[in-house]
Amino acid sequence: MRLDQLKVIVTGAGRGMGAHFATELANAGAKVAAGDIDSDGLESLPAGVSKRKLDVTNEAECDAFVRWAQDELGGVNGLINNAGIIRDALLAKRSRRTGEISGMSTEAWNSVLAVNLTGAMFMTRAFALNAIEHEVGPGVVVNISSISRHGSRGQTNYVATKAALAANTVTWAREFAPMRIRVGAVAPGMIETPMTQGMNQKARDALVAGIPVGRIGTPADIWHAVRFVLECDYFNARTIDVDGGASMS
Repeated sequence: MRLDQLKVIVTGAGRGMGAHFATELANAGAKVAAGDIDSDGLESLPAGVSKRKLDVTNEAECDAFVRWAQDELGGVNGLINNAGIIRDALLAKRSRRTGEISGMSTEAWNSVLAVNLTGAMFMTRAFALNAIEHEVGPGVVVNISSISRHGSRGQTNYVATKAALAANTVTWAREFAPMRIRVGAVAPGMIETPMTQGMNQKARDALVAGIPVGRIGTPADIWHAVRFVLECDYFNARTIDVDGGASMS
């Protein structure tokens, strides 16, 4: 599908990769509806991008956002599920300093699943129902997974969501095939975003040392892969790793 034929929703578009995707799409002639819980962040997007506050953990807000985008853009034939958070912690540990035993909190588990997985389901379901109602097709969904889906120490919650998104990319591609809607996923490695900029420097350096290309990725690196999924009409039900050759541990 040509980018200038897209009428596309981007979640988590207030900063980082989502903001980059929304900007590049708008520059390429797509009609873009950008959503984020950070409404102030949305204001930094180009004037041509339609913007609305969106909490993807709220089912009603997701349904309303898709209806709004349908009217605002004159249709919706694309969705990029980019909204995501991290709440990293070991599942169980003993502090070397104090000897205290602790584990990942239930809140940390539930909050990551609510945004990264349930939110993507809410948005994809609303998108698909809208596509059926308005007989949209062809269309395309891009899920932002992660190389963490293969397993990553200290990220039980995040791994669970990103592995599930990759699996549901296959599931949804099969379910949506009669509607002529493709579903693909892009799995970034370590990318320079506000989410990663707050990391401990020692931890960042250790991660970079394990990336064969010798650097952290950028949102532009991931955009190349997202663009491929959007444009290649023969790409479907697969996940592309974009990680500089890194491996998680």
